[in-house]
Amino acid sequence: MAETFADTADRPGRPPEDAAAPLGANAVAELEALATRHLVQPWESLEHLGQEARTLLTGAEGVYVRDARGNRLIDGPAGMWCMQVGYGRRAIAEAMAEQAMSMAYNSPWYSTSPVAAELAARIAEMTPGDLDHVFFTTGGSTAVDSALRFVQFFNNYLGRPEKKIILSRGGAYHGSTYLSASCSGKERDKVYLDFAKDLVVHLSAPNPYRRPEGMSVEGFCDFLIEEMEAKILELGPERVAAFIAEPILASGGVLMPPPGYHRRAQALCRKYDILTISDEVVTAFGRLGHWFASEAVFGITPDIVTFAKGVTSGYVPLGGFAISRAVVEQVAGPENKGSVYSNGYTYSGHPVSCAAALANIRIIEQEGLLEHVREIAPYFQARLRELEALPLVGEVRGLGLMACVDCVADKQSKNPLALDKEVGGRIDAHCQELGLVVRPIYNMCVMSPPLIIEKPEIDRLVEILRQGIERTQDDLEREGLWRR
Repeated sequence: MAETFADTADRPGRPPEDAAAPLGANAVAELEALATRHLVQPWESLEHLGQEARTLLTGAEGVYVRDARGNRLIDGPAGMWCMQVGYGRRAIAEAMAEQAMSMAYNSPWYSTSPVAAELAARIAEMTPGDLDHVFFTTGGSTAVDSALRFVQFFNNYLGRPEKKIILSRGGAYHGSTYLSASCSGKERDKVYLDFAKDLVVHLSAPNPYRRPEGMSVEGFCDFLIEEMEAKILELGPERVAAFIAEPILASGGVLMPPPGYHRRAQALCRKYDILTISDEVVTAFGRLGHWFASEAVFGITPDIVTFAKGVTSGYVPLGGFAISRAVVEQVAGPENKGSVYSNGYTYSGHPVSCAAALANIRIIEQEGLLEHVREIAPYFQARLRELEALPLVGEVRGLGLMACVDCVADKQSKNPLALDKEVGGRIDAHCQELGLVVRPIYNMCVMSPPLIIEKPEIDRLVEILRQGIERTQDDLEREGLWRR
């Protein structure tokens, strides 16, 4: 069974006793009933609406969350790739409270705040190249949407209204607004919804694990780049506006493009006058051991980079994008009369969010968390790769503190299980009983723990995940759904 908070009374940072106490059975049942009766959550199966509640979490500290029954679980996905510095950081909570008391809100239409100005300057220092103009949004989806709208504005103002097509990839995830969701390439997320199909073209998913049989990784990279150039020429370079790409396709299953892919893709964009957008909503702010990964890890300097999630470690919503000075100067300045980027949000540069981000950045710097990630990531990846010995596991892949366990029917065909919508969920259910939250994505289990995780916690995470997979193997075999 999972540990309870009663088992960890001497743990530093433990919440007050009254906050740590589990809820009574009646209170849990009542809250779960309220959730099932009224709450529609992201990616909710409406077929099963009202039949069951998701795990009810009531507290957290460090790398752990606590459920309503008092069980203590390692937060394997760090919330949603975002809880970089861990839970219970008083410095962030106090910065938010202080800012809320001094000035809780200002309208970005006709004012700004000291914290927004300071945060923009800090981010401009972190971004690659000359990306020193920062626009704040409310999260990752609105960051991507706003970046895409800037691309449209950019080409319209330059007298190129036909240059609007966005290139994306299969397996990509870029958000849930109309434009950002249109760029997402996860087909099973597109059922019954509408998308801007006239604006977005998807290229093949850069997934070396499922490359064509007999093709080398180098050959697969050649294939992807040749496909991209052929598509640009087919569409017409004068019609292609931007190429948007996550450095690592996160929600697509931590897909790791072949070495050199990003540099070669950007070279094509430069050749055909196409803007590159690096979607670092997941990979920025330490997930790969750097403030931003585009240049430091993948050797590219995009025209636009998006961010969210880790900028505040999930304590409060905030997102944005940074634009290259060279791009901005083409549409800004006194000679560019009438150029108004008519896009924004009530909560753009929200002062409480910006204060949280600045406090979060200070913690990352003071505790050397970027360096810590670079030091501990090889251990994290090596321990997880041990799971490839399990019959159900086809591949474990990842970089930094993000990884995916890809489960398959058999290792030769690499095909997901026929019941792949359930496999990840089955594993997660077992892991939660043992003390670990997993991010299940169909046949995959994604892990991206808080950056503060240490080796003993990694060991426990891997051991629980192993047991969860083994129990799932036993279940599937007993039910006649899978054979070793």
